Amino acid sequence: MKKSEIKFIVSLDDNNLPVQLHWKADDSGMEGEKECKAVMLALFDKKDQTTMRIDLWTNEMLVEEMQQFFFEMYMSMADTYMNATNNKEHAEKMKSFAREFGKEVNLIK
Repeated sequence: MKKSEIKFIVSLDDNNLPVQLHWKADDSGMEGEKECKAVMLALFDKKDQTTMRIDLWTNEMLVEEMQQFFFEMYMSMADTYMNATNNKEHAEKMKSFAREFGKEVNLIK
């Protein structure tokens, strides 16, 4: 069985708040660490059947960037939901919500 590693490197300030985020993955096709401003990681625990989350963002992440990040996450979650469940109706409802969100935060005209 092949294994692949995904690694996040979090640099913290004196108050333990993220000031830099980097990531790398064995099979990403990119060399070295890549810098990012935000990470949202959700894990579904096999034994407990619950979702655990890690949400991190740096203090340089602008509100407008966070709004774009959420819009794109909503859209990609809808795609993942569709791929995992083949439930077109509810995937489209998720995308509809994302588009409304995008309009309300002025990402979509």
